[in-house]
Amino acid sequence: MIRRPIRAMLMAFLVAACSVDIAVSPPPATPSQAISIGDPTAPPVSLTIYAAASLEHALDAVKTAYEAANPRTTLTISTDSSAALEAKIEQGAPADLFLSADATNPAKLRAGGFTADDPVAFAGNTLVIIVPEDNPAGITSPFDLAKGGVKVIAAGDDVPITTYARKLVQNLAIQPAAPGGFDLAYEANVVSREDNVQAVVAKVELGEGDAAIVYATDAAASGKVDSVRIRPETANVTATYEGVVVVRTLPQQAYATEFLHWLAGPDGAAILEGFGFLPAP
Repeated sequence: MIRRPIRAMLMAFLVAACSVDIAVSPPPATPSQAISIGDPTAPPVSLTIYAAASLEHALDAVKTAYEAANPRTTLTISTDSSAALEAKIEQGAPADLFLSADATNPAKLRAGGFTADDPVAFAGNTLVIIVPEDNPAGITSPFDLAKGGVKVIAAGDDVPITTYARKLVQNLAIQPAAPGGFDLAYEANVVSREDNVQAVVAKVELGEGDAAIVYATDAAASGKVDSVRIRPETANVTATYEGVVVVRTLPQQAYATEFLHWLAGPDGAAILEGFGFLPAP
């Protein structure tokens, strides 16, 4: 029979041994350590990306390039107004990543606790005036947007292109060559407000309006409109595009973060610049 003092010593030894075993065990891997997109043994993953309408054509090329380099990753891309997509995410839409045409909407998601990290700027853009190919209103200058009878197509108040366009109009209104009341006359000429910038371009293509202020990339992507450059160039506005990873399961967040940094890096930037986007400001 083991005497009580000896039994107590044995129990103390066993407790100490267990403690040592726990102390030297390696910590669990973090998501970034446990998951690597380049790992051929990693499970297939599908990322749902919500993106600004002005990114649609460029993201088709991005999807092709990224999936070719990462064959176990599938990108599902849905485009619309950044404001509409931000609202859907707040309402619980299952997006893994949000690519916005501004910094305001990602900031709203960040403030509301919907994002896994801070937004990342990945591209820029400038503005241009588009007109139908036959240019029925004879628009040759930004100041012509204030002429009587000109039908201007614009987007809704919450759509980022509207914020940028209004800033451009304010910049033009203070130019020495601007007619008096230019900004008010421009607003009076707006005949419709569309859901997103692609819908704005479509209306001008169909001749349902005389002019619109859109992103330079949208003008370049259309074969049915002509462009009128912003003069003076110092009045133009630079749009900033930001992306943010939405709070999801840890594996999804890790993959979405990898993709966002790829998009903001040299490979993604090269594709975006091929469609007329600027480097991130």
